[in-house]
Amino acid sequence: MFDLPPEWQVALEAVGWIGSGIVVWSMMQQRILRLRLYNLIGCLVQVLYNGVLGVWPVVALNAVLAVIQVVNLTRLLRGRDDPDSYAVAAVEAHGPLLGQLLERHRADIGRFHPGFERPSPDADAYVVLSGDELVGAVVVHDAGDGLAQIELDYVTEKYRDFSPGRFVFRRSGVLAERGYRAVASAPDVVEPYYEQIGFRREGERYVLDLAGAS
Repeated sequence: MFDLPPEWQVALEAVGWIGSGIVVWSMMQQRILRLRLYNLIGCLVQVLYNGVLGVWPVVALNAVLAVIQVVNLTRLLRGRDDPDSYAVAAVEAHGPLLGQLLERHRADIGRFHPGFERPSPDADAYVVLSGDELVGAVVVHDAGDGLAQIELDYVTEKYRDFSPGRFVFRRSGVLAERGYRAVASAPDVVEPYYEQIGFRREGERYVLDLAGAS
């Protein structure tokens, strides 16, 4: 260890505690992207701290973990636009599968769609899958003139950083196959992300013309 002045030793010790705290905080994250990003930051801080102390085995461990997180982050970010990352399946709007998802995530859904209680009688419903995992759902109804009006656009917290809605609306083609020409966001949606995936603002809602619509 370098012979540091006392005040520098105190600052260095604080850096070590901060790094440990960031690593612990990262493990508490439900959203995968945040978990890996915070863990990477914590590992880099630990590399700095233990490098100054000369604790090389711990430096090597955290350096390897940091490289692993960089690789995983790269894969995750690339996978957001990979058409093989998600699948969309039509389900009964009032069937048990969607009903179970709505019931399990009722409170979280209410944060983003405070006016949503249940699908309308003539709604079309789709679930979003990542591998074998159910990660979200989209519910729309026919608003006339080929417009799909979103009633619910929900993603579980774990996958929220990856915008599977981008896949549903822009890549999957499920709404165009149903005969819709455009899709509009729910007017009361909280924290809308639609402009980030190509929707345009029209008054109190966001609208996207669907590719492949006739």
